[in-house]
Amino acid sequence: MKQLIMICTALIVLLMGCDKETFLAKKPSTSIVQPKTLTDFQNLLDNTLVLNYTGGLAQLSADEYEVNDEAFMAGTETERNAYLWQEQIYNGDNSILDWNRLYAQVFYANNVLDGLSHSDSAATAQGRFIKGWALFTRAFAYYDLAKNFCSLYNPSTAVNELGLPLKLKPQIDEILPRSSLENTYRQIFRDLEDAKPLLPFQRPNNNLNRPSKIAAYALLARIYLDIRQYDEAESAADSALALYNKLIDYNKVSRTSATPFSITHDELIYNTSQVNTYFFTTASAISPGRVPDHIMALYDENDLRVPLYFNRTADGTFSKKRGYNGAGAYAFTGLATDELYLIKAECLARRNELGGAMDWLNTLLEKRYQNNVVPSLTAGSAAEALRLVLTERQKELIWRGLRWQDLKRLNAESADITLSRTVNGQTYILLPNSPRYVFPIPDDEIALSGIEQNKR
Repeated sequence: MKQLIMICTALIVLLMGCDKETFLAKKPSTSIVQPKTLTDFQNLLDNTLVLNYTGGLAQLSADEYEVNDEAFMAGTETERNAYLWQEQIYNGDNSILDWNRLYAQVFYANNVLDGLSHSDSAATAQGRFIKGWALFTRAFAYYDLAKNFCSLYNPSTAVNELGLPLKLKPQIDEILPRSSLENTYRQIFRDLEDAKPLLPFQRPNNNLNRPSKIAAYALLARIYLDIRQYDEAESAADSALALYNKLIDYNKVSRTSATPFSITHDELIYNTSQVNTYFFTTASAISPGRVPDHIMALYDENDLRVPLYFNRTADGTFSKKRGYNGAGAYAFTGLATDELYLIKAECLARRNELGGAMDWLNTLLEKRYQNNVVPSLTAGSAAEALRLVLTERQKELIWRGLRWQDLKRLNAESADITLSRTVNGQTYILLPNSPRYVFPIPDDEIALSGIEQNKR
């Protein structure tokens, strides 16, 4: 099985690194080495060198960190251009993992699904679980690609907006045009709905790279929130929380540890992290990036998220500690119960259920503040409740790869959030609803497939 994984990985690398004509000339067949047994399928999906990653461009471009001029100049071309929201980002940088790693995950999932379709063991309990796992993996990958490389979903325009090339077969030389955005999200939701009955109810405590029904509902809640279908987001969050709702008490977490959180702590539902690139700017704890003063000002002195999330540096500024799932330098981007509490509270606030919204928010905050000094938030209007929830969302989920999408959806609702950065004495602005909230498809992918580029 190890040889099979190595062959699959090598073929992906070959595809990423060569031009279309050379690749097709060398490849003798459209079919890739095919796994055959349930053990083969499970080992492919357990390959966390490829799976359980999401893109990093959104973290690069979001307003959760800043770098000084010297640090900026030390970044790669892609890092510098994404940081400043430039029209052209890559400028010669190739093998962009935000696109390639995610399509590699689709390739793995498609291999498993195709193999299961020819397997006598597909109807067994293990076979059903593996199928649900593969469907979940493909849905998560396509969702991450869509939120980064497609416009914000709007049901009235999605049928005419560009989506993704939807690869559903295990063929790496298949050239497909971009589907509509409507069809892209239909595929994501279809995969998740098909996955739900196949996945276990229980959280896989020691194998959080594997999904459960909890994870499927949590991902649905996140996606529905992103596309502003709040009733559906609340329903999915309710379903996830009915299965699993644990919060950890930050009073019991070490404030001095460089890695306060473990990779299996009780709030985690499904582990993913930012692709292991953009080292100089977005790798927490080792990056020169600093958390802006206006964000640090949101926290008060009794908020335990300050010592647990941040390091105070010698110059008095704050850097980000290692991720919410402990191991590794890059941002945790997976699914956790704290996000579900915030989704539930936001949806309640949006329909003027003020008491319920504050109850869910205060339940979370009880686990975030020092004992005996926990705030008890109240709201006199839906607008005030929503403001309180969104502020806590920004504080709680910082450096989790979610802020960029929040900016997109909130600006679509007239939040009018303008981003600004100054480098080498020049100020750069990103206006609300700018087309630059959609990242360009990597240059080498355009050269390889000829698909239509995003307008920036």
